[in-house]
Amino acid sequence: MAVAADNRVGQVKPARGLMEVLDFATRSHGRAVIVLVVVALLSILPGFFAIPPTDRDESRFAQATKQMVESGDYVDIRFQETTRYKKPVGIYWLQAAVVKTAQALGVRDAVTTIWLYRIPSLLGAVGAVLLTYWAALAFLSRRASVLAALMMATCILLSVEGRIAKTDACLLLTAVAAMGAMARAYLPEQRSQLVGTWSWAVPAIFWTAMAASVLLKGPVIPLIVFLTVVTLLIVDRSMSWIWSLRPVVGIAWAAALVLPWFAAIILRSGDGFFQESVGEDLLSKLFQGQESTAPRQDIIFCCSG
Repeated sequence: MAVAADNRVGQVKPARGLMEVLDFATRSHGRAVIVLVVVALLSILPGFFAIPPTDRDESRFAQATKQMVESGDYVDIRFQETTRYKKPVGIYWLQAAVVKTAQALGVRDAVTTIWLYRIPSLLGAVGAVLLTYWAALAFLSRRASVLAALMMATCILLSVEGRIAKTDACLLLTAVAAMGAMARAYLPEQRSQLVGTWSWAVPAIFWTAMAASVLLKGPVIPLIVFLTVVTLLIVDRSMSWIWSLRPVVGIAWAAALVLPWFAAIILRSGDGFFQESVGEDLLSKLFQGQESTAPRQDIIFCCSG
């Protein structure tokens, strides 16, 4: 009996600790943000600075960015002697911006320090956690929204992607931002609050997130959003809410963000970029297991801890 009682006490303490964290975090939005950032960093940072490149795609992304920084060519994407057109330029720009900033600040061997290339993923993962909280607030109470964001922050997959120099963590941020903005345009009680400056802020978040997602990984997130809109149209038989997202101005804004680089890469490569990114990368993933059949390229990225 004593052992059983001790076990019950041991089971209660972690639950009580979680309740105390929730109580603290739900007293204000500021406290919620602090708790979520701390939990996300505790989940992602172990090994962030010390682990060498362990994913072959991480090495390829970092090597392509390294060559971009060294060549000063921020339009074309190259891996060793060949083009790397599997993804658009967004993640390379983000990684290059971090490396160039580190060089300007005097960080030694910045161009070969792998954790610098991981910083966009870290920021994307933490941002995705905070945006999960923001998106959930459209549907749920503050307490439930904090709990949803804590589940995101402690997700094993997010902790892995947050410490790898790839597109996925940043892409998740854009997806959650777009869906959170769309929720505020769709739900009547949320739509009624879109007045004044906020009536433009939510559409700006939505269309900027859409443009950023295209620059990161092509049409993946726009396709998900499109299917969501079609589903809501079938269920509700109405799309009047879509005007709250200011689609005319929003599409023009997204195009202004996306088209300059696409025009530049078309001038540089002709149809080579779309053949590789859409024909060989995107479509092949839809119909077959790409990584198991693709020939492996040698990886020469040299890094320091």
